[in-house]
Amino acid sequence: MAAQSGDRQALDELVAGWLPLVYNIVGRALNGHADVDDVVQETMLRAVDNLGSLRDPDSFRSWLVAIAMRQIRDRARRRTPDRLEEAPASDFAELTVLRLQLEGQRREVAEAARWLDDEDRQLLSLWWLEVAGELSRRELAAAVGITRQHAAVRVQRMKERLETSRGIVRALDGACPDLRELTGRWNGRPDSVWRKRLARHIRNCGYCGGTHESVVPAERLLVGIALVPLPVGFTLSLAFGGKTAVAATSAGWSAKLLGALTKPAVAMTAGATMVAGGAYVVTQPPDAPPPRAAVTPTATATSEPPPSATPSPTPTPSSSAKRKTDLYGTVVDAVDRAPDPDARPAALPRRPESGITSTGGPRAVMQHRGDSVTLSGRGYVLVRWQISPHARPGAVVMPTWTGLKGKLFHVASGGSRRMDDPLPGAPNGYATGMGGPDIGYAVLPPGTQQMWQNEYFYVDGTVTLTQNERGCDYGITVFPSSREAVDEDVNEGPDQGAIRYGLVRDTGTDSAPVPQYVTRSTPADPATVPQRSRV
Repeated sequence: MAAQSGDRQALDELVAGWLPLVYNIVGRALNGHADVDDVVQETMLRAVDNLGSLRDPDSFRSWLVAIAMRQIRDRARRRTPDRLEEAPASDFAELTVLRLQLEGQRREVAEAARWLDDEDRQLLSLWWLEVAGELSRRELAAAVGITRQHAAVRVQRMKERLETSRGIVRALDGACPDLRELTGRWNGRPDSVWRKRLARHIRNCGYCGGTHESVVPAERLLVGIALVPLPVGFTLSLAFGGKTAVAATSAGWSAKLLGALTKPAVAMTAGATMVAGGAYVVTQPPDAPPPRAAVTPTATATSEPPPSATPSPTPTPSSSAKRKTDLYGTVVDAVDRAPDPDARPAALPRRPESGITSTGGPRAVMQHRGDSVTLSGRGYVLVRWQISPHARPGAVVMPTWTGLKGKLFHVASGGSRRMDDPLPGAPNGYATGMGGPDIGYAVLPPGTQQMWQNEYFYVDGTVTLTQNERGCDYGITVFPSSREAVDEDVNEGPDQGAIRYGLVRDTGTDSAPVPQYVTRSTPADPATVPQRSRV
């Protein structure tokens, strides 16, 4: 919204923050072809040029991805016969392996992408990011221009061909003499003809077809994998000439922004910098910290803080957080240190209680992405976690609180255990609520606070809680509660005895913590709500 209204710094952050996502989609769809840079540049140019026409800021990511896919398809239609056999300038599968340091079956998946046809590779570029938690299925379907039901069918067929390609990569790494003889006539370049030949050999070969290790499904291997970083020295030049300026003006861009686009500026070493006639993006050197908003746009708060709001003296928020308008109070802006299990929690302040009504009843169970419950009234709420790494480990896409009218505080973390505590009765105590070595571990976003199984909140108004699982499989159960129940839980624990005492966070004032993922708006996809904390 700020960029649309002419904020030059906001436009800088928007371009630099979303460039890695576009680069990954285009790079993987074209497998590092020499046209990648041109397609990325054309995508970002069209996005900046038409930003004023975007009506819903919450749909920016899906809008940008759809532009990228259109440019990819346009590039395929423009290819001439003499360019069809061009080799990639830099194989994106190899870049993925090297830059993300992938090993084992993760490396195998990346290399298998070479064997897919163009259409499958384009779909893989989106599905990879969906599994990694960067896109939603709704955004994937919109980018391809099909329904979610059709997208499910297309993805399933692509996954089948990807698994066939993984088998080929595995077989080529083996020592089958018949396969060596068969590939003696092969030029080493993957294509659909040789994919079918090699797949037929593998199906009929006892050596190549034998599984020497358990094959992990691709979606379990890709969860939580970061975006491939931009290559060192990658530059993006967005030229704003006469036609572009006219288009931007007709789209509703302000004179202030158009003026900024044509004024010379001093080149910087990171981020996006306006130069004479356009924008010039220079990637950061390897020793520079990454941009904070790498894949998530910054939300704009929709309310001013009340005059009575009292900021917490600690911890100090980041410079990015200072630019935002706080809802009220603070967020916990430091990673928790696990308290001593025998350390009793602080006293729980008493807040007014008139009761909470829940659209999910006294016990709302949310097991699937998109499940939600709306809470209204004044009182305490328990959110109980159940992570299921047996089903699908990986990154945890946190639930979000949206459409807030009133106030919402995080008051306590329950007794019994944190999700990273060893599970009672587990062999050697190695398994936790986040998984174990035999099934894999669910992984929180880097630096995010570890949760407890029981988390308590205080609602004064109305808010909707949405389950946003995308990587790790998890469920949350929501119970209207009371101060007495919270106090008992953090001090006494379950009947079988507390593993540890709980943790009280409530200060009794408006400086008490608010959840990281909270907004007064109601976005089309709740999973896109950015956290309000620098961690």
